[in-house]
Amino acid sequence: MSATPLDLRGTPCPLNLIRTRLALEKVPAGSTLIVQLDGGEPDQLVGESLRSSAEVGVLERLQQPDGSVTFSITRA
Repeated sequence: MSATPLDLRGTPCPLNLIRTRLALEKVPAGSTLIVQLDGGEPDQLVGESLRSSAEVGVLERLQQPDGSVTFSITRA
């Protein structure tokens, strides 16, 4: 399984959500997308969208020491 990194720290809402969705569409089924986001609104907006997505098989969220968040998204 391969992992594709996507650093969206500093990217405003809703661009971070749009870019996450576009990147997820390009990831083959069974592969993982690693997305780094700012905490707060970006974390909430993208997280809620991913939790309700049929494209997401496994979603893991990891809080980083600097306040950012990393989502590990395995495509269904």
